[in-house]
Amino acid sequence: MKVIAAYLLAQLGGNSSPSSDDLKKILNSVGAEIDDIKIELLLSQVKGKDINELIVAGKEKLASTSCMSFGCVANNASVVVDGGQVIVVEEKKAEKKVEKEEESDEEDFNFSLFD
Repeated sequence: MKVIAAYLLAQLGGNSSPSSDDLKKILNSVGAEIDDIKIELLLSQVKGKDINELIVAGKEKLASTSCMSFGCVANNASVVVDGGQVIVVEEKKAEKKVEKEEESDEEDFNFSLFD
């Protein structure tokens, strides 16, 4: 998240295409730990894309999810943590038929209020 925040800060500051060094300067200014792998991953994923379009696409994805106590995932998905990576696994819901038993008003429950 801090790498994304640094990227957005650079964009807001007028740098339309922040570099790795730009992000490192921002992170250093607040004393945050620098992870070169995450910086390069982010830069490779946003290369040539408009940040406003990415934000709109992200909002649409968030609108189709439901939040749980451990994060937000799709309504029919579960989260698996594998070696530090979060993997969302889609599951199909099995339809269960629930039979309702009809209750009669005349049933005797064999108890008395004053026993």
